[in-house]
Amino acid sequence: MSAPVKAPPRALVPPLLRERVFRRYWGASTISMFGDQISGIALPLTAVIALHAQAAEMGYLTALEWLPSLLFGLHLGAWADRRGRRRRTMIGADLGRAALLGTVPACYAMHVLTMAQLYAVTFAVGTLSIMFTVSNATLFVSIVAPERYVDGQSLIYASRALSFMGGPSAGGLLVQAFTAPFAVIADALSFLGSAFLLGRIRPAEPSADDGKGAVAAGVRFVTRNAIVRASLIAVATINFFNLMFFALFALYAIRVLHVRPGVLGVVLGAGAAGGVLGSLVTKRLAARIGVGWAYVAGCFGFTAPLILVPLARSPLILQMLFASEFLSGFGLMVLDISIGAIFAAVIPDTLRSRVTGAFQAVNYGTRPLGALLGGLLGATVGIRPALWAATIGGVAGAVLLLPSPVPGFRMPDPDEPATL
Repeated sequence: MSAPVKAPPRALVPPLLRERVFRRYWGASTISMFGDQISGIALPLTAVIALHAQAAEMGYLTALEWLPSLLFGLHLGAWADRRGRRRRTMIGADLGRAALLGTVPACYAMHVLTMAQLYAVTFAVGTLSIMFTVSNATLFVSIVAPERYVDGQSLIYASRALSFMGGPSAGGLLVQAFTAPFAVIADALSFLGSAFLLGRIRPAEPSADDGKGAVAAGVRFVTRNAIVRASLIAVATINFFNLMFFALFALYAIRVLHVRPGVLGVVLGAGAAGGVLGSLVTKRLAARIGVGWAYVAGCFGFTAPLILVPLARSPLILQMLFASEFLSGFGLMVLDISIGAIFAAVIPDTLRSRVTGAFQAVNYGTRPLGALLGGLLGATVGIRPALWAATIGGVAGAVLLLPSPVPGFRMPDPDEPATL
């Protein structure tokens, strides 16, 4: 008679995941992130394979994904703070995104799918995603105690890193098995799963804010708070140059370095593997050097390794690309977890959605501009010089944090208010 299988020791389960409310919140986030990674492949492939989209049309599709942040980030953040009931807003956004994405396979099956519909779905889903994100920042601090902000962010971003590893592969297999439009169903189902789990929690949320100047309040906080202001300037600069880099990276790897497309996919997966490792060590790093210095280190860790790409030469091309992606993915995860914990500590609950919206409007608004400049420089001065400009510019964005108050920031004692 075989011995019974023992349950994993309780000590191996992170403390937050032993709490039912956080576990359901984390489960909703994890399911949704995996679905996003699947549709991140399935929607563009729907345009390319099913609708025979050209380069310009693909550019429009990509731009429409980021445009809602620039247009609506401020106003949706203000609306979420005035309305309150962030959990319900997130559930509504999930259900809306599921319905919108469901129209893609339905219309494809009826032979009426068009690029205009893909544009509309991408823009509308992006808008609902902003509603979800600005509400999520407040829901997180309603569920997680201040002394566990780093723990909570680490678990959320570990799921994000794992989704980057498994989501695209799953998406590719679904596209192969069912065609691209029907693979989009997986993302629609993920939003339904997220809505179901969020519907099963009832955290005590901050009350709605009915103060005047709702839209401007988020902008004022960003400009007046030294921590948030310095972070925005640095990360917006980093993202501007990072999009310059990624606008050219695949083209450079395939045409200049002669990396095969399949191998390039494995190289990009190394970044996700680095992200998983980063999610596991960020808490210890922040405890040792302070969460502010951890954020600064993450910014340098994200940007500096990308210099290995324009440096790559035979016979070490693949080794340098792997190292670049792995180390950069590690730095990105340290960056994201640290700044998430810092913002959870310093931003007032009644302003959280507005500050998140204002931050996203600037931070994400720089991305299309960076991509356009990358393409322009690549066409005029050459791909390698443009990559050098992008990587050096990204490191310069991290340097901007050094004279700011960010490096010295530490998470406040749970019994005392944060010192800014």
